[in-house]
Amino acid sequence: MSNDPFAALPTALRDTASSAITAVLGAAAIVNVRPVKGGVSGAVVLLIETSGRHFVLRIEGPAGPLRNPHQYESMRIATEAGIAPRIHYLNAEDRVVMMDFIEDRPLETYPGGRQGLAQAIGAMLKKLQALPRFPCFMNYPDLVDRLWTHVCKTALFSHGLLDAASQRLISIRKAYALDTGKYVSSHNDFLPRNLLFDGKRLWLIDWENGYRNDPLVDLATTLDNFAPSPELEEVLLHAWLGQTPDRLLRDRLVLVRSLTRLFYAGVLLSASASAAHATPDPDLSAPTSAEFERAIRAGRLKAGTTETTHVLGKMFLASFLSGAVPPGLPPMYMR
Repeated sequence: MSNDPFAALPTALRDTASSAITAVLGAAAIVNVRPVKGGVSGAVVLLIETSGRHFVLRIEGPAGPLRNPHQYESMRIATEAGIAPRIHYLNAEDRVVMMDFIEDRPLETYPGGRQGLAQAIGAMLKKLQALPRFPCFMNYPDLVDRLWTHVCKTALFSHGLLDAASQRLISIRKAYALDTGKYVSSHNDFLPRNLLFDGKRLWLIDWENGYRNDPLVDLATTLDNFAPSPELEEVLLHAWLGQTPDRLLRDRLVLVRSLTRLFYAGVLLSASASAAHATPDPDLSAPTSAEFERAIRAGRLKAGTTETTHVLGKMFLASFLSGAVPPGLPPMYMR
C-alpha cells in the first residue's frame, strides 16, 4: 500500500479499513484512498482506487439507540438479487463493508425522463419486496414515535410548540392498521441520494435501515421523492402494483406518508438538536421548497450547516402537519 493512505481516518478505524482492503486486494496492493462525503448517518465512506479498479469502503458510524442490527443481512440479500452493488468484504462485527464502486450519472438523464425513472423505481420496488423477507426490527410507527419523542425532549423548540404534531401522531397511530403478516423486505430510506444510475440501470445503496416493514413505507418515500405530480404517482404506483390501487390502499398510503414525513423531520431535527442552541426555537414556520432553493442559491442558507438542517426539519414537519408534499433533500444531503 502507499504511504499512509488512511491519513484522513481516525486512528481507531485505520486497522479496520486496512484489514478490509487487504482481504480483498492483498497486502502488497498499492491503493489510493480518498474520503467520500456521505449523508447524515455519520458513516465513514472511502473510495479505494487500485490498478484501474474502484471500490467503496464504508465503515458504519457510532451505534445509536435505534440502530438496526439486521442491515448487513438485508444488504447481502439485496446484493444477491442484483439490487445492491456487489459485496467484496463484509464484517458485521466491525461494521465495515467493501463493495463495487458505481460511477453514477444524474438521475435526470435516465431514459424516458421522469416518467421512465418513476416506472423503473416502481419496478425496482416490486422486485425488492418480492425478495426473501429481511429480518424484523421494529414496527415503523413505534420507530417514528421513539424518534419524535426524542425530538420533543431536546428542548429544541419552545414548550408546547410541538404538541399539535404529537397529537396528530397519536391520531395517525390509532387509525393505522398494523398487519405484520404482510410485511416485506424494505430499504426504508429510498431517497435520491441512495439511488444510483450507472447509465444502464439503477442500484440501491446504504442499507442501514434495511429490514422487514410495511410495503407502503418504501412506496410512500418513493412517491414523495420521485413522483412530484399526480400523473407520475400513477406511473410509479402501476409499475409497483401492476394495477390501479383501490381506495383502501390509497387511504392507508395517506397515513403511511404522514409517518414517513415525520420520520425525516425527526432525523433532521435530531441532528439539529445535537448542536448547541442558545434558546429554544419559538417558531415552527418553514419556507416553501421554492423559497428554500432561492435561499440556498443566494447564500442565505449554507450547505451542510446546522441552520440548514434545522430549516429542513421544520419543512418536513410542516408537511406532516399539512399533508403537502415535502421538499426533496438538497445536494448537501446527497452522497
